[in-house]
Amino acid sequence: MVATFVVLAVAVAGFMISRVPIIVVALFVPVALWATGVLPLDESLAGFSDPIVLFIASLFVLSEALDATGITAWIGQQLERRSSLSRTGLLVTIMAVAAALSAVISINGAVAALLPVVVVAAARAGVVPSHMLIPLAFAASAGSLLTLTGTPVNIIVSELAASSGGREFGYFEFALVGLPLVVVTTLLVVVLGRRLLPGRAPERLAEAGADPRERVRSWRESYTADLDTERLFTGQVGVVEVLIAPRSTLIGRIVSPGMTTRDEELVIVALHRGGTTAPGRDAPAPPGALTLRAGDSVLVQGPWDALHRYAQSPDVIAVEPPHTLQRGVPLGRGWRRCLAVLAATIVLLATGLLPPVIVGLLAAVALVVLGVVTVPQGFRAISWNTVVLIAALIPLSSAFVSSGAADAIAALVLDSTGSGSPHLALLVICVLALVLGQFISNVATVLVMGPVAVTFARTLEVSVQPFMMALCVVGAAAFLTPIATPANLMVMQPGGYRFGDYWRLGLPVAVVFLAAAVLYVPLIWPF
Repeated sequence: MVATFVVLAVAVAGFMISRVPIIVVALFVPVALWATGVLPLDESLAGFSDPIVLFIASLFVLSEALDATGITAWIGQQLERRSSLSRTGLLVTIMAVAAALSAVISINGAVAALLPVVVVAAARAGVVPSHMLIPLAFAASAGSLLTLTGTPVNIIVSELAASSGGREFGYFEFALVGLPLVVVTTLLVVVLGRRLLPGRAPERLAEAGADPRERVRSWRESYTADLDTERLFTGQVGVVEVLIAPRSTLIGRIVSPGMTTRDEELVIVALHRGGTTAPGRDAPAPPGALTLRAGDSVLVQGPWDALHRYAQSPDVIAVEPPHTLQRGVPLGRGWRRCLAVLAATIVLLATGLLPPVIVGLLAAVALVVLGVVTVPQGFRAISWNTVVLIAALIPLSSAFVSSGAADAIAALVLDSTGSGSPHLALLVICVLALVLGQFISNVATVLVMGPVAVTFARTLEVSVQPFMMALCVVGAAAFLTPIATPANLMVMQPGGYRFGDYWRLGLPVAVVFLAAAVLYVPLIWPF
């Protein structure tokens, strides 16, 4: 038991100090549990074969498919068109979209997809980004409580509930508490946000992303050609800008717009003479022939797959990888197949016909077989830091049970507070989890506090379901510090925030989440 507490203390300190990469701290846990004799070798490494880990990894592939097919770009474009709304209308729209998107593609995926769009929409509406970006992160965290796959925490507590004498939660069951919290979070931000959020301008705005419309506008300044976004970018074809590389075999070749490239047979759309010979001499090339030399830039158009291959040629240097532009095309190639797989996945998870891990693996396989994503693309999409973090910390949860540490904490708290009130026990669990979750990941928090909550429920002889759902709620309430979640960190620089900016609005929102966990959750999932 002492060794388990020491390992936990060292891990928490490592997460908070951030001097050592978080993945190294996580891998320390199973090694230390084995080295101290808390767990045998097979149990200390059991997290790497846990079905939860495989399920979470498969969800990253699904998220990649939604992004790669332009579905998230389409959502972002619809949001940008709402920039003409009032400040309140735009804020409500942003938070609603973020909540809905995070329920499907995770908190981090939703914030990453919407961040550049929100910055642009805020600028066009005359609103400083700092009034929109913390609400974006908070809404995404609240939206993760809408579905089972909204966050790994939901999956973990569902499995823990089933293995502790309870049952798994349904796919949309989380929305019973998640939907009211999304609404209340939005109302609090609308009412309090203007006073509690800083009106600070960032030192440097985030890049607006690979928006094909922006690229075409910039190309018009350098190329003498009729460049139309709708004609150049579709779900099937696109355009990429390349520079002629030094020592390229293309140097000296005479080319003109309308010709095809030697490799991949891409169509040359426009040419631009590179170099800086003298002021005013570096002008757009005429629409005629040009003898290529190193540094010249060329716009080439063709199928996306051919563009990907062409950009890898040693003869040219892609100014921007084709896949980043392809993601910016709304509803691009394969979006219908992707939505079909997503719908089938949701139906299977909601009905419980198959185990979640099987559903996730089938979805990932279907996306590859249908040509929505490639195998290398799928592997690149998986956040291995997250996967390894969860796998490495699962044994710590097991150690808390097997070593008696969970029983010791539960006994200590129950001796101090009395053993008659499950609401009081739930309050203690939620407060501890809420505080811990502001400094380490919510996944780590739930893996540590989960066994303690199970022990409380067994000691009091009540249902484990309200304890598990309450952990989900307070696990999502990581609002007080920028290091609480990656989403909070994502918006820090674009919003010009400081460390102390988060708690002002985050504290009232976190109190609401805590109240919901302790008072509302037991009404829906009785003790």
